Amino acid sequence: MEAERLIALGRHALAESGTAQDIVAEAWQAQALAQAIGSHLALCGPMELRGEARGLSEIGEYPTWGAGGPRAAQLTEVADPSGALTALGELLGEVGIALVGVACATDEEGLYWQCIEAIDAADESSDRVRGMLRRLAVRDGDRARPPDPARGRAGPGRGSSW
Repeated sequence: MEAERLIALGRHALAESGTAQDIVAEAWQAQALAQAIGSHLALCGPMELRGEARGLSEIGEYPTWGAGGPRAAQLTEVADPSGALTALGELLGEVGIALVGVACATDEEGLYWQCIEAIDAADESSDRVRGMLRRLAVRDGDRARPPDPARGRAGPGRGSSW
């Protein structure tokens, strides 16, 4: 299944989460999806993303999956890396907000620390996603910019003191 479709499913599942445990479970589903997208981009994505994508693929240690396993196992392609990373960043932001809400509302110490661990993973993944989006923006900006024929030649503005 294509990355943006899986992300949309994750956003819907998070929105439909009825309990604190459901929210934590969806947070780990989102983290597994971030890892899967990172792995895919590290192998098949644009060259400038591969290092950062490898780092994304290694973030977070989630609990053992039940019989259904992670939704991320269904990932088959990342057709639009920029679109997928943008949507993934939005999902991770929503996960972080939901987890903060659970952590603040719970009196159960175990659940609180589960939330903190998941918040840390989502935050680190968000940082990687933003870094990859910046790299894509730089690459796309370089492609969109016409070549500068005056570069390296003397001409107007050369020798100015600013």
